[in-house]
Amino acid sequence: LYQQNSLRDAIVAALNFNIFHKHADRVHMTNIAQMVNVLQAMILTEKDKMLLTPTYHAFKMYVPFQDATSLPLELKDVPQYTLGKASVPAVSATAARGKDGKIYLALVNANPNKAETVNVNLAGTKVTGVKGQVLTSTAMDTHNTFTAPNAIKPASYSAKAKNGKLSLAIPAKAVVVVAVE
Repeated sequence: LYQQNSLRDAIVAALNFNIFHKHADRVHMTNIAQMVNVLQAMILTEKDKMLLTPTYHAFKMYVPFQDATSLPLELKDVPQYTLGKASVPAVSATAARGKDGKIYLALVNANPNKAETVNVNLAGTKVTGVKGQVLTSTAMDTHNTFTAPNAIKPASYSAKAKNGKLSLAIPAKAVVVVAVE
């Protein structure tokens, strides 16, 4: 049942996290059924070697949302990603106040071809910017291997605010999780 895990899998996981979080009043817990060397694995091993998959990184990036309080977040004028006759919103987002009191934002750009900019107005909140991580790559099927175990991993991400408003540049095919400062 071994299955290679790519950036595509991490994006699907993050999209599902955002859906679950949006319905946190009804969805109290979610988890992954398999973790090591199976379908949608978070960790792959081979003899004495181990690597973390893109899905592992997505799960780790969303840790601040565990036991957090969901905050209302509305995206306006969300562009669509269309393939053939099917369309989905290109950007998905959720917000929460973490156990540490910080506000966290998670954004997913499902469009593999086009970066998107998301503007966030944090009315009533003094904000200077955001810091966190982005998970992306040059190709949707990028994955870690035992010869290249860090082909895809989170990188630092930051953005500044002006007058309490954030403008977040979300790369194509990316997951971004940030803390508001």
